[in-house]
Amino acid sequence: MKKQSNIYHEHHYKDKDRHLVAVDSIIFGFDKKRLKILLIKRNFEPCRGEWSLMGGFLKKEESLDDAAARVLYTLTGLKNVYLEQLYTYGDLERDPGARVLSTAYYALIDIEKYQEQLSNKYSAKWWDINNYPNLIFDHNIMVNKALRRLRRKTRTQPIGFELLPKKFTIPQLQTLYEAIHQKKMDKRNFRKKLLSHDFLERLEEKDKRNSKKGAYLYKFNEEKYNDLVQKGYGFEI
Repeated sequence: MKKQSNIYHEHHYKDKDRHLVAVDSIIFGFDKKRLKILLIKRNFEPCRGEWSLMGGFLKKEESLDDAAARVLYTLTGLKNVYLEQLYTYGDLERDPGARVLSTAYYALIDIEKYQEQLSNKYSAKWWDINNYPNLIFDHNIMVNKALRRLRRKTRTQPIGFELLPKKFTIPQLQTLYEAIHQKKMDKRNFRKKLLSHDFLERLEEKDKRNSKKGAYLYKFNEEKYNDLVQKGYGFEI
């Protein structure tokens, strides 16, 4: 098979309109109690001094996924985290600076791994998902769509585990799901459902920060989960 050339022949489309392409990242985190979103205060025009999602323009030699991973790493210092393409926004006047098409991604990160020193560089701050400031352009729409997607997917796929440390308790997991779905869940039913899934492994360790007896720690076994999916297994919470 002939290898495709990476050289662009721009003269092929010289009579076509040109537009800027960007990516914006909706970054979710969990602080053991509440679902959070990471926002930055813009230090450049347009909309200097206002709150925004972290974004960046697509470079000539990178894919959209690569651009999204680069933007995420720039703000958090993290690689190999859950990152999913959400939607492309292209209203004519969505950005007062130029005609910009933006593909939004949402990411799920463990706040404990987040590199705090990057906050000062980008004036970044974690906000409660129920109490964050008004955002520039169409970023509020992006956040709302990402939250709806997250709620749907956590009902049928165990992606919420990305927001927790590698070792966690069942109460911590329930608190996470209650924060995402904004409703209380019955403790016995939640525990029964979760422990019925073979991809949760109980460890011989306990978290004793909240009681002398402590709660057993668990970990998510991704390999076992993937094996179950191949066999037609369906996750539901």
